[in-house]
Amino acid sequence: MRVLVVEDELSLARSLRRGLEAEGWTVDLAHDGRTGLLLAREHPYRVVVLDVMLPVLSGLRVCAELRRAGVTTPVLLLTARDGEWDEAEGLDTGADDYLTKPFSYVVLTARLRALARRAEVRRPLVHEVADLRLDTATRRCHRGEREVPLTAREFAVLQCLARRPGEVVGKDETLDEVWPAGYSGDPNVVEVHVSALRRKIDAPFDRHSLLTVRGVGYRLVADRG
Repeated sequence: MRVLVVEDELSLARSLRRGLEAEGWTVDLAHDGRTGLLLAREHPYRVVVLDVMLPVLSGLRVCAELRRAGVTTPVLLLTARDGEWDEAEGLDTGADDYLTKPFSYVVLTARLRALARRAEVRRPLVHEVADLRLDTATRRCHRGEREVPLTAREFAVLQCLARRPGEVVGKDETLDEVWPAGYSGDPNVVEVHVSALRRKIDAPFDRHSLLTVRGVGYRLVADRG
């Protein structure tokens, strides 16, 4: 799952990224409101963590602009102000949740998971392509009755393909959804992860479900062997 953290306190932002990435999230960082607004409008984040007091544009302004633009991504506001009027203002602006600094990291991650679950109401929690099954709630993958251990990044790549079974998903689309915004490394990293997935979900089961469409991207099909 991909989350945007908009926080101008650099040490806190980096700490949040380390913690969330350790739990399998893909994390993008922005340190001012304008950059956060641009990223949130351009990328399909599962949740946005938004500090209220930001340079250039305030978090409340960013939230309001997102809602005005029709962006429905859940927003969790972070603030040092704990008055009930401040909380009401944030929620009335369009935020989905509100957390006062200093906060418990355990509580933060629990609230992010809750927001992500609410956002999944219109999406299936389980993706099935023939006997390949991905459970997005438990982050587990099965081929038939056998569980297939995947890394967080492998699961995210496979989920990206499983949402659109039979369709070609471009390499750039996969990079945009799974890797942080502004990723400047080798784009062949997608091919590396696809190859690793084939060794796990296809080869041991004599399947050919993860196909390469040369020059375009990849396709997940219902190959039962």
